[in-house]
Amino acid sequence: MLLIALTVLPALAIALYFIRSDRFIEPASTILFSLFLGVAICFPAGVLNTLLIWNQEDPDRLGYLAAFTEEPLKFLMIFFFLQGRTEFDEPMDALVYGTVVSLGFAILENFGYVYGAGSETSAYFVAMLRAFTAIPMHAACGVVMGYYFGRYVFSGSRRHLFLSLAIPIFFHASYNYLASIDSLFFLLVLFVLVVYCVRLHKIFVEEQKLKAMESERKLI
Repeated sequence: MLLIALTVLPALAIALYFIRSDRFIEPASTILFSLFLGVAICFPAGVLNTLLIWNQEDPDRLGYLAAFTEEPLKFLMIFFFLQGRTEFDEPMDALVYGTVVSLGFAILENFGYVYGAGSETSAYFVAMLRAFTAIPMHAACGVVMGYYFGRYVFSGSRRHLFLSLAIPIFFHASYNYLASIDSLFFLLVLFVLVVYCVRLHKIFVEEQKLKAMESERKLI
């Protein structure tokens, strides 16, 4: 039970923080749907990562390619399954949904790494390590994606649409590449990403304080 908790609870705790930070909290049904979408994309991501990475001669050096499969899949879930919902009616909603989708993905992915680690000692080590590295990385990429996607939906700016995908891919790929070559600079990338994520989230929080009501007009 403890190992399961270490595998799941860090992601759920981060998700709950961002859900509760929303002044106009989203319906539980939509939050659960977003979580389900994140879990669901693990399967196509696994197929694509196997073809592009694990079936190659030197897969350990190709880990950065996962950013080009996983982040677009998260993006597609928001674009096709969440942006059209009636409860998606302000920019902060995109940030919350993006974070939850990312963490849904991270939870199921975490099970694969933790329970595939071999010995029980290794499993606990992997669970603890990922709680402070991979899980925050996925969450922060979701925040960044959601921030720019929210800007896109309520401004119509194609530049924001591009950034909502390009920036998470950049950070995710950089993180994976540096981790795959055993460079501790991957921690620096994670630190910069988390700081950036906190800054973007704070912008939406401050904007919400000035609002009398939740709803805004979509411009796409």
